Amino acid sequence: MPRLFSAYLIVDWSAASKPTTGADSIWIGVLKRDVRFRLAFESFNEATRTEAEARLTAILGELKKRSERALVGFDFPLGFPRGFAGAAKLKGEPWRAAWDELGKRVVDKPSNINNRFNVAAQLNRLLTDGPFPFWGCPSKDVQTTLTATKSRGHGPGDLPELRHAEVAAKGASSIWKTYYNGSVGGQAIMGIPLARRLKIAGGAATRVWPFETGFKALTEADLAGVDVVLAEVYPSLIKPLGAAGEVKDLMQVRTLAEHFARLDEASKLGALFGPPKGAAADAVLDAEREEGWILGAGV
Repeated sequence: MPRLFSAYLIVDWSAASKPTTGADSIWIGVLKRDVRFRLAFESFNEATRTEAEARLTAILGELKKRSERALVGFDFPLGFPRGFAGAAKLKGEPWRAAWDELGKRVVDKPSNINNRFNVAAQLNRLLTDGPFPFWGCPSKDVQTTLTATKSRGHGPGDLPELRHAEVAAKGASSIWKTYYNGSVGGQAIMGIPLARRLKIAGGAATRVWPFETGFKALTEADLAGVDVVLAEVYPSLIKPLGAAGEVKDLMQVRTLAEHFARLDEASKLGALFGPPKGAAADAVLDAEREEGWILGAGV
């Protein structure tokens, strides 16, 4: 069977408020064919999200010119826990409505200055009119609807703390956490608008998994006419490999890109786009409509 993809891009995102490089910054790992058609890896450590988006756009544009399909994996959630869109009274497809809402609210300047804590506070106001479920910010950003630390736990009547995928991945953080180590919520607030812009620019030739592809094993026929598949990844699912002293983020994007490429070469990658064996029907539906899934989680 032919490979589904010609190139594999893994994006380690950052919600930093100032330009930064090195550890805990933006890393883009690209595994693609060289002039001799051999897979070759290169990495980019851009200081700002604006520069990283320009880099991604250029790479995807060049791959499109060469008629090479790309898998782009982002290390942040592409969806919110089930019930989010309804609780926020958003209209339309739950995942797309959430993307559009963030697209309207997020301000991200070329200097990396951004309003992610204000956005979290605004969403809390929509959801509960209090400092829940989003939490975490510097003391200067505390508001009546956003606290520096977690205000309370999740009860039976609340939105879930974790998505089905995070339960399956074991160890993945909750999207509601917007500050401190492992604050994937801040990354999602700043990252989903990027994914949305890439989707809009790519149109029907760019598909968001599993929302637009279906939560199912993918074949070449499923991807006919598709240039790019955007997916969520969790680098910690795979042990990073690299040299002593190498930045962990770089090791992670390279290891994951190589992992997906090997699976694709063995005609095993397509199966990862489907739910794990034994997944409950409601979890599959939630993933397709609103939550999304982590590629490889639960497998």
